[in-house]
Amino acid sequence: MPYLERSEDVFILNLGSPGKSDTENRFHPDWLAEVNALLDEVEASEGPAALVTTATGKFYSNGLDLDWLASHDDQWQPYVAQVQALFGRVLTLQMVSVAALPGHTFAAGAMFALAHDRRVMRVDRGFFCFPEVDINIPFTQGMNDLIVSRLTPAGAHESMTTGRRYGGTDALAAGLVDEAVPLPDVLPNAIAAAQALASKRGATLAAIKSTLYAPVVASLTI
Repeated sequence: MPYLERSEDVFILNLGSPGKSDTENRFHPDWLAEVNALLDEVEASEGPAALVTTATGKFYSNGLDLDWLASHDDQWQPYVAQVQALFGRVLTLQMVSVAALPGHTFAAGAMFALAHDRRVMRVDRGFFCFPEVDINIPFTQGMNDLIVSRLTPAGAHESMTTGRRYGGTDALAAGLVDEAVPLPDVLPNAIAAAQALASKRGATLAAIKSTLYAPVVASLTI
């Protein structure tokens, strides 16, 4: 399950389990509950702070837990509502958020990364991808609006309609990420970027984000 560490003013939320490097970090309901509990802990802190999310191994996140959904098809709407609520929470967080992407970032995992203020990706391995067109799962209106709000129209169109797998260099060129660096630099660069803006934490930043993304948050709310 996800766990929390801290480096000075930066909370580091690892999406996987300690000591495990092969998990896909999919959005199982228990995973969602734990991530929200850890975010509660982060937001309950006082003073300057920023958030970095990351993972260990070849996956940042592969998104929705399709195996769980296959056996709980009557739970689709409440499940998606929980996922989209998490996107909205990160998008309007009261502190700067940075996603450190050491590996594959797919589907809802990629949307989760886009909800952060900044993204740092590994340059030589791993893909950033919206495969929905290939797996026959249309974007919800909220998911569509989140992606469109964070990318250029051309970037959103290509990434959403082709299912293209972007390596680090191409993801940077397409505006999907803000940095593409060697693996040893992914997490340190993300922490440094977060630490530099930790003093911005507070109600004013949350209000700015909430106003900036008000239509998206409304769309994500089911």
